[in-house]
Amino acid sequence: MQRAIEGVIKNGKIVVNEADLASAENAKVRILISDADKKEFPRVYSPRLAHPEQAREFRKLVLEP
Repeated sequence: MQRAIEGVIKNGKIVVNEADLASAENAKVRILISDADKKEFPRVYSPRLAHPEQAREFRKLVLEP
């Protein structure tokens, strides 16, 4: 059975709620540090032509009504 217990690092030590640990005595643990606080946004690149010489095929003519 797996369960997650959240905590924070303060002064180089992991601090968790003691009540969460009471039933986990002698259990193996794995520590994962989450980057959930980082707010990175995906980068959307502009489309590029594989053959720039084809650019003239994409010219538009805009007509006003």
